[in-house]
Amino acid sequence: MATPIELSYRPWPHQRRAHGCLKRFNCIIWHRRAGKTEFALNELILNAAKDRRRMPSYAYVAPKRNQGKTVAWDRLKTFARQIPGTTFNETELFCLLRNGAKIRIFGADDPDALRGIHLDGVILDEVADMKPRVWTEIIRPALSDHDRLGWAIFIGTPRGHDFLYKIFTQARQSPDDWFADLQRASETGVIAPDELKAARETMSPAQFAQEYECDFGASSSDSILTFEEVRAAIGLEVEEECYSEAARVLGVDVARFGEDSSCIIGRQGIWSGKPKLFRQLSTMELADQVARSIDMWGADACFIDAGGAGGGVIDRLHQLGYDMVIGVSFGAKPADAGAYRNKRVEMWARMATWIREGGSLDEDFPLDEIFAPKVDYRDAAGRMELESKASMRDRGVASPDVADALALTFASPVSPRFSDRGNGRVERNDTFAWMQEGWSPCA
Repeated sequence: MATPIELSYRPWPHQRRAHGCLKRFNCIIWHRRAGKTEFALNELILNAAKDRRRMPSYAYVAPKRNQGKTVAWDRLKTFARQIPGTTFNETELFCLLRNGAKIRIFGADDPDALRGIHLDGVILDEVADMKPRVWTEIIRPALSDHDRLGWAIFIGTPRGHDFLYKIFTQARQSPDDWFADLQRASETGVIAPDELKAARETMSPAQFAQEYECDFGASSSDSILTFEEVRAAIGLEVEEECYSEAARVLGVDVARFGEDSSCIIGRQGIWSGKPKLFRQLSTMELADQVARSIDMWGADACFIDAGGAGGGVIDRLHQLGYDMVIGVSFGAKPADAGAYRNKRVEMWARMATWIREGGSLDEDFPLDEIFAPKVDYRDAAGRMELESKASMRDRGVASPDVADALALTFASPVSPRFSDRGNGRVERNDTFAWMQEGWSPCA
């Protein structure tokens, strides 16, 4: 794509570099006041001004139209009016260049306004505040005309492990098709050291890390744990003698939708094993995998999500004689009804306490799942509430299958059923190896 436009826009080094590195799809994660909007608008203007095709169409999309007007419209006029022959429509919020190219301001809160148009280039600003379907169902198809193949740039600042994080992760994993760029205030030099120092002194460490250092994992008030607490638990080595006498508990989260995975995970005291993920398994097939896990590990209890297809898995295992299998309804009344809205958030809270107190997570545990659901204290009784999976899907956040499975191991206290685990059971070394072995995620 193009080099910087030479108008009144004078790009910083990080902006100039990004202009020269852009690909068809791009994700720009820059700190506050790093010039994301100026960068994006000038990229639109430059490409629109050079476009010689019929009816070139470009857009800047903000979460809300009024927000787009406030943030981008005046700046767009400032830069674009320096091109002779450019006109502006204040009512419809678009500028028309003399070559016929149109640059429009849209709000993702009115997706119907975007339907049916073609786009040669688009900027999506503050994607975390947009419904993901605006991109997947409306904007992405608008870029697909075979003879045009429009481009897109996502710009924003981290707001946790949300849709923007998903896009940025995709961009980094697909360098042939995507350009991903993350710029921290400590690196760009845009903000004076004294100003950064003052910001650090007036903001919480988590706020500063998120806004100025672009930390997706920075702790926030709506996360059940801090990033540092979870990171400390990943791969934490614990001595076997610290958990060898504890009960062996399995947690099983059963997939409800095609993109979700069923997960089996084992926990013994402060140690937890490698998560086993399965997709597209029937009820009977998943029940067989759970039975195998119980037998090989000598589990004392197995808690299974009883919602949806989970009921069929539980019934099948009971039919096979596995009386240690217990169904758990996420929406059931918690043991401490004064503190928690339902059973699911109670289990997550117990899991969080376990992590803080030295629980060990396997290196393959998906760290971001812990931060995926938001935590709130919204009801009149002040009880803790965990965001539902349906709400997470609306935000474009994947189901935390592994985290839910581990949380299930905290459904109820469990005591060891066998004092002699070597009698008719696999030996400790074999057990540990089984829990660490890698199973295909798509088995």
